[in-house]
Amino acid sequence: MRRRVPRAVWAAVSVGVAARLAFSLGYWVDKPLTHDEREYLLLAANLADGRGFVYRQPDGSPAPGEHFGRAPVYPLFLAGITCLVRAVPGSSTPSGPPAEPGVRTASPPAEPGMGLLRAIRVVQSCLGGVVIWLIAWLAQRAAGPAAAAAAAALAAIYPPLVWTPAYTFSETLFSVLALGCAGLLTLDSRRASVSIAAGALAGLAVLTRPVMLFFLPLAIPWLCWRGRWRPAALFALTCALVLAPWTLRNAREYGRFVLVASEGGVTFWTGNHPLAIGEGDMAANPDIKRANAALRARHPGLAPEALEPIYYREALAFIRDQPSAWAWLMLRKVFYTVVPVGPSYRLHSGLYFGASLLSYLSVLPFALLGLAGLRRRGTLPGPLLLVALASVLACVVFFPQERFRIPIVDPALLVCAGAWWALRVAA
Repeated sequence: MRRRVPRAVWAAVSVGVAARLAFSLGYWVDKPLTHDEREYLLLAANLADGRGFVYRQPDGSPAPGEHFGRAPVYPLFLAGITCLVRAVPGSSTPSGPPAEPGVRTASPPAEPGMGLLRAIRVVQSCLGGVVIWLIAWLAQRAAGPAAAAAAAALAAIYPPLVWTPAYTFSETLFSVLALGCAGLLTLDSRRASVSIAAGALAGLAVLTRPVMLFFLPLAIPWLCWRGRWRPAALFALTCALVLAPWTLRNAREYGRFVLVASEGGVTFWTGNHPLAIGEGDMAANPDIKRANAALRARHPGLAPEALEPIYYREALAFIRDQPSAWAWLMLRKVFYTVVPVGPSYRLHSGLYFGASLLSYLSVLPFALLGLAGLRRRGTLPGPLLLVALASVLACVVFFPQERFRIPIVDPALLVCAGAWWALRVAA
């Protein structure tokens, strides 16, 4: 018998979307854009203008600053919204929000208009509602309707998920794709259409955030272990077909193999360096930022993409030459992955840090209890736990950061916390 999503879930979705819209449009306004947000918007503008996947200003000149290659799906997503906004008469504005202090930006015509930023936040707030529904669906499959209602209620007001759609970051879109993939794989169906759809979502998730690559070598053996050889093959083949066009484009563009994005080298180097502190990117570690400037000065004239192999080579040299220091660094990464109190959190306001930490720590113990209950019950959400494990592995291999945790790990905690509530009520 087909299980319907409880009405309480739809109420939670409505409340959640309203909360996200209220934060995005009522509170998070006239805020400086981060470096990543500006890069995404610049790529989207070039795509919408027909110049391609490039960092260029409207006059065709290269955009100032250092820009690494990124995964393509989120800029394409933003380009679509950009085109829709431009199609509405009078929707554009002459200039965007103030620039981030210390960040060189493009000329004024390239500044995103507030109309575009509002449109992005509205669309992403609606996607946030889809995330709530997916969390509820996964919870229902694990522990029934009561778990779905509880998990949806938590997800609707969980602060990190509420404020994420306000940023021009890929996290919300990635959550939809990755959780959708995990949800399809929980169906335990041998129908080809399900495996193909899951593989397509996995491929799109990789092309949104390459961290999803860590999920593939976990998911395919898991499918085989459950005797689902044909679904595993279809899943892997479909994912490979989705990735192939972009990988071929990269080979033509860079003259070497780059599976998704050329930003992997600098990210790996940032997290595996003698000056690394085990958490956060360059913004949280001025010493690493200065070391990066020195590395670039040693290789003048090289484009950021050409520096990627050098970053990997230097990081691997540190691992080889200082194994004890690297092992200690890995332990710090594990700690900061589980306990979110690293230096990158202190870059934000005290209110943000407190809300983030309190939200995570409030859910964590109940999620662990729910996980134990699901294990005893024999209904562990395997694909969801695997995609969460993939996110954790990415934090340990590269470096922990809240943006790496929130899209998948936090929803997994909410699913398990909802299951704890349902199992407690049933008992």
